[in-house]
Amino acid sequence: MSEQKRVVGFIGGSGVYRADALQDAERTDVETPWGKPSDALVRGRIGGVDIVFLARHGAGHRLPPSAINYRANIDAMKRAGVTDLISLSACGSFREDLAPGTFVIVDQFIDRTSGRENTFFGPGFVAHVSMAHPVCPALAGAAAASCEALDIPHANGGTYLVMNGPQFSSLAESKLYRSWGCDVIGMTNMPEAKLAREAELPYATVAMVTDYDCWHENEGPVEVSKVLAVMAENSKNAVRLIEDLTTRLGPARAPSPLAVETTLDAAVITAPEARDPDMVAKLDAVAGRFFRKQC
Repeated sequence: MSEQKRVVGFIGGSGVYRADALQDAERTDVETPWGKPSDALVRGRIGGVDIVFLARHGAGHRLPPSAINYRANIDAMKRAGVTDLISLSACGSFREDLAPGTFVIVDQFIDRTSGRENTFFGPGFVAHVSMAHPVCPALAGAAAASCEALDIPHANGGTYLVMNGPQFSSLAESKLYRSWGCDVIGMTNMPEAKLAREAELPYATVAMVTDYDCWHENEGPVEVSKVLAVMAENSKNAVRLIEDLTTRLGPARAPSPLAVETTLDAAVITAPEARDPDMVAKLDAVAGRFFRKQC
């Protein structure tokens, strides 16, 4: 796959509801075969690079984690021509050294969610994508370099445990997840990361620590008022990060080191003659490259 034009998609989580650095920003309401995404897509440019921004929880933070239409969000990004997808997410920390204000460049996930639509595929069109390495190392490396350049406290690598929420963890759960070796905890990056892989979108997460969950004896339980105070500062750094990271990535891109862009070639198992036409139609954006290759 040759070098191509880059379009960076940013999904902003709690506290990150807009991308202030965008030039010529335009809001576009979109519909997808999976329903409406969380909010309008905001398109613009930073340093000559095309950007598409989406507020994961919608304007005013009106959507709780399990009410987010993750399939519509990822489909909308793919339909908008996004080539690289970066998530910005608030999280709790399981490590003393990952203090509030630290940005963790996640490289692994443990999915403890349930009841969420977690795949584009199903009866009539079956695909099994690999999630062994869910994060694109090129995007993660660029995010870490931006944090370093901006003097944002950060950790390069970490395991993000995804829980349903909207409640925070019990003390027993928090201690259990620490014993598993998890580094941070949040409520939104699954099934988002899985769907991005199915849509052949290289994906990375910058998890912004707001609290110590509830395991830390000197910090006490998580409280929204405390989280919001830290989140305000994290949001300022997130805006700076978006600008630097976009410029660092630049307007031209090479394929992901993980060959994410051709994921479906080794994942689709349903024979062409057995594929449900209605499913094929719904997958026009997500699996468009795969279908065009077969023509």
